[in-house]
Amino acid sequence: MAITVDNLSFRYGRHTILDGMSFGPLKEGRVTGLLGPNAAGKSTLLNTIAGLKQPAGGRVHLTRGETELSKKERRTAIGYVPQDILATASLTAFESLMVTARRSHRPGVEPVQASADTLELLGISYLADRLVSQMSGGQRQLVSVAQVLVGNPDILLLDEPTSALDLRHQIKLLKVVRSTVADGARQAVVAIHDVNLAARYCDDLLVIKGGKALAHGTPTEVLTPELIAQVYGIEATILDDAGTPVICPVSA
Repeated sequence: MAITVDNLSFRYGRHTILDGMSFGPLKEGRVTGLLGPNAAGKSTLLNTIAGLKQPAGGRVHLTRGETELSKKERRTAIGYVPQDILATASLTAFESLMVTARRSHRPGVEPVQASADTLELLGISYLADRLVSQMSGGQRQLVSVAQVLVGNPDILLLDEPTSALDLRHQIKLLKVVRSTVADGARQAVVAIHDVNLAARYCDDLLVIKGGKALAHGTPTEVLTPELIAQVYGIEATILDDAGTPVICPVSA
C-alpha cells in the first residue's frame, strides 16, 4: 500500500498549517521518519492522512496496487497513535489490547495469544495487569503502540511515540516498528524530533517546514548541513558512522 499526498492544504482559522504540500509515494516495507521543527505541521499531516481531519484542499491517496482504498478500507488499514495519550478508560494494558485484537478479526489469530505476544514484543509484559490510568506517560506510550500493532494495520502512523521514553526504550520501540514492516506488506510513518535516531532507524526521511515538504529520501540523501540550517536554523557538521549520517550541532 502506498501513500501519496497531492497539493494538501489545512488551516486553523486564518492560520495555514499545510500549504499545498505534495510528496510520495511512501511505499510498503519502509519506515519513514517525519522531521521538522515545532509547529511544522507534523501532527496535522498525520491526522489528515489518518482521515481524522478534513483538508481545505488537495488529496491523500492510499492505494493498493492501482486501486484507491475506500473510506471503509482506510479505517481498517490505518493504525494511528496520537502525540497526546489520555488514559480515561479503566482498562488494564492487556484488556486494552484485547479490545483491538477482537475488533480486527484476523483469520487464524487468537486474540488472547496475539495480545500477550505483542506485549512481549515491546518488552512490557510486566504491565499486562496494570491499569493504563495508573501508568507513567512513557508506559502509556508503549501500551498505545502495542494496541495499534496487535490490530496488524497496513499503515502505522505514530506521532512522536518516543517523546516520553528513555533512550533504551526509544531504541527498542523503533527496532520493533522496523521489524514490523520488514516483511514488505506494511509501512510506518513516525514523527520524531531526534534526527540522529531517525537517521539510524528509519529507511527514509520526510522533512517538512512552513507547511511544505522540503525533502524526501534516504537519510544519506536528505541530511545535509544546508538542510539542517534551513530547517532548524543551526550550523552542524555531518559525520558518517558506517553509512549512517550523524548530526553534530556546532552553533545555533
